[in-house]
Amino acid sequence: MSGERRRVTIKDVARAAGVVPSTVSQALNGKGYVEAGTKKRILEAAAGLGYHPDARARGLRMGKGQTIGLFSAMPPQVAAGPSRLGFLMEITAVAAEAALNKGLALLLAPSAGSGFAPETFGIDGAIVLEPAADDPYVPRLLELNLPVVCLGRYPREEVVPYVDLHSAVTAGLLLEHLWENGSRCIALLIGDRERTSYRETEAVYQRFCGERGLTPLVRRTAESGGETGAHVTAAALLQECPEIDGLCALVDTFAVGAVQAARAAGRRVPEDLKIVTRYDGLRARTCKPPLTAVDLHLDAVASLGVELLFRRISGEDAPTRLTPPLPTLMPRESTALGESTVKQ
Repeated sequence: MSGERRRVTIKDVARAAGVVPSTVSQALNGKGYVEAGTKKRILEAAAGLGYHPDARARGLRMGKGQTIGLFSAMPPQVAAGPSRLGFLMEITAVAAEAALNKGLALLLAPSAGSGFAPETFGIDGAIVLEPAADDPYVPRLLELNLPVVCLGRYPREEVVPYVDLHSAVTAGLLLEHLWENGSRCIALLIGDRERTSYRETEAVYQRFCGERGLTPLVRRTAESGGETGAHVTAAALLQECPEIDGLCALVDTFAVGAVQAARAAGRRVPEDLKIVTRYDGLRARTCKPPLTAVDLHLDAVASLGVELLFRRISGEDAPTRLTPPLPTLMPRESTALGESTVKQ
């Protein structure tokens, strides 16, 4: 298993030379007195470890503003429209405020697949939102030796620090809600990319079905198809399995497409089919009917992401994972109970 790529720090040099970090700093910066033999030992340790002074951390210590990038790993077909005004913009607004409070500027990069090259701009670190295993940004950012933090775990073996989005907890909330509101044949609709949120949701769903003796019905729809593609996938699912009375469409774009497919098939939501989705954003709230969703506490997620990245840029000790508050279910009309909808 490959480990996390990281820079050699002053602490590493201090440990190798048998001195404290402040002595290393004085020896390398030429500030303050350091005994000649000690300085020689420090310089040899730094050369042996391949240490190079970090201009980013030095700038932060001197109070100079730096720039961090926020990269969306979701394609435009998923993140466009009301979703862009919700998930991405909610993260961006909070991250920008948190960054400014630390003297950092925030650059919002184009969505993955746009051809945007991270090296084009002089960023000092990056936050990547829900990367996929084949995401082009994370590997390139690591190749550039930039500090990287993900919002949602990077689904590859390489360890990248992240803020946990509690995908398994969220899946449990949504599935239990469908069950408690009478759904007894529940399907799962997720995207076709390898993302931690999809992987963890499917694992919870399979366990959920096994515990209740349900037959798992998992369908994947291409993220590049967006709402239209989800409509087609959901329509085929409802035609193939007309007994379905509950659907967990993880992405809000997919959920809206599923609502349209249900309506076209003459299925009423929520009387005939209850639908839930993950993100409690504008798209979920303005859907007709409004969708039951989850408050992911993105304000805390974004703030923790900036804090974690700031600590890494500054050369401070930082954990590989931070956890925001647990998600909160937001019930709406897409799962509302009628007088006779509960099935025993």
